[in-house]
Order: sequence, then C-alpha cells, then structure tokens
Amino acid sequence: MPGFFRRGERREERVPFNAEAWEPKTSVGKRVKLHEVTSIEQIFHEGKRIEEVEIVEALLPELKNEVIEIISVQRMTKNNRKQKYRATVIVGDGKGHVGVGAGKDVEVKAAIDSAIKNAKINIMPIILGCGSWQCTCGTQHSLPLMARGKCGSVEVILKPAPRGLGVVASEPVKKMLELAGVKDLWSFSRGRTRAKYNVLMATYRALMSIASMKNTMEISAMSKQ
Repeated sequence: MPGFFRRGERREERVPFNAEAWEPKTSVGKRVKLHEVTSIEQIFHEGKRIEEVEIVEALLPELKNEVIEIISVQRMTKNNRKQKYRATVIVGDGKGHVGVGAGKDVEVKAAIDSAIKNAKINIMPIILGCGSWQCTCGTQHSLPLMARGKCGSVEVILKPAPRGLGVVASEPVKKMLELAGVKDLWSFSRGRTRAKYNVLMATYRALMSIASMKNTMEISAMSKQ
C-alpha cells in the first residue's frame, strides 16, 4: 500500500481533447460544440448542470489534476469479500476553477480515470478577492470573506490572509487551494482529518458557499431593478 500513496502524489498527464469526435448528448453540450457557449461562466450564470466531461475539457483546456489519495476499500457480499481501489482527485486551472472527485474500480488506473471525470463534472467557480483587514491591496489573491464547510465529522474554516503570507493549510487543502488560484489563506480544520476525502469536500463546500452567496446577491439585485 505505501507504494500506491507515493504514486498517487504525482501529477497525471492530461489526454488531449478531440472536439471533432465528441458527440454531445445534452443541450448544454450541443450549444458548446456549436460555439453558442464560449465560456464556462456562462453555464454557471444560467444555472445549468454540467453532465458531460467534454464540456469542461472544451471550455477549460488548461485544467490540471492532482491525485491526492488511493486507498483499498472492501464490501462484503453473500459469496465473498469484494475489494476495489478508491482514488481521490482534484482538478483546477489556477485561475478560479476547481473540482473534487472520487472513483472506484478494481484497478488503480481505472479508479483514477473515473475520479478525474467525476472531479471535472463537479467543477465550480471560485470567488477571489482581498478580504483580510491586514491587507488593502485590492487584488484577487485570497478570498473575499471567511467561509465554513462541513463533511461528515470534518469542519474546515477558510480565512482571508494578507498578501505574501502563502497558503497556511494541510497538504490536501493547500493543493486544492493552489489549483483554485488562491495564493494567501489561513485554514483551520477539526474532526477526523485523516479522512482526506471528507477534508477536501468540506473545503469544496466552504468555497461553494461564497459562490452561492454571490449568486443570491446578484439575483436579489436584479429583482430590485
């Protein structure tokens, strides 16, 4: 097992996306292939769900992925015990987009591929800003406000930090925030933090709370006009 953890730390190479061979099955995918949708922000603004991996690959060609964890999982059946591998992967472009995914399979490579696809489906926008009272630079190097997220027993709190501090967080959270484009941040976590998937999902929900807050503010502002 230790070998899998060392191998999981490397960054996987991205397979080139072939737009000509892609046959979209959803309305959003068809609009993307017809170049009616040219940015993923347009999909987020319309509130549409991304159900095809090719949509993300077409609109975000600079996505990178990081394998965080590969563990062996088992389940008991009537006949015997079934064993699979579960991979946890982060994807991001370092420019305000990040996603977390997990995949299971009897082979490690297939589990990683499944996790990458799941992470791309779960891609979301990151609202960047300068929310630290110690910094008034006004650049988008941190978060605009404090965020809190929870998954299982794990709770993660993200606080804006002044420029130049760096990302002060555990290794999985630090990698996720760096792929999201966050350069300076304080983080605090409690609970069973050895469960890396729960830690990443708690961080994901904390970042999502900021994005959902912005969408709510935009909708309320439009209703008043």
